[in-house]
Amino acid sequence: MHAMILAAGRGERMRPLTDDRPKPMLCAGGRPLIDWHLTALARAGVTRVVVNVAWQGARLREYLGDGGAWGLEVTISDEGDSALETGGGIRRALPLLGEAPFWVVNGDVWTDFDPAT
Repeated sequence: MHAMILAAGRGERMRPLTDDRPKPMLCAGGRPLIDWHLTALARAGVTRVVVNVAWQGARLREYLGDGGAWGLEVTISDEGDSALETGGGIRRALPLLGEAPFWVVNGDVWTDFDPAT
């Protein structure tokens, strides 16, 4: 199973918190939001995750590495300096996701996770 995490947005509504970091790197429960998603996806049986990046993309790349920290294969879909919005980001990532159905997760939303796990 494959998944995509939408992580390219600038985070205007979260400013000034996102002035120096991408939204998915904001912390909740002592961990970056994207960490919660990757942990949950791995537990759900996902093996490959594509993460789209634009704003502060280098920072996300550095944090994610190859995904091995979560037992996943992480691939980056780089949108350059300006995010392509949801549909454009997914469309650009389609060649990286393959033919089978995949999950799409919003990279800056943290809900329903147990911080004890």
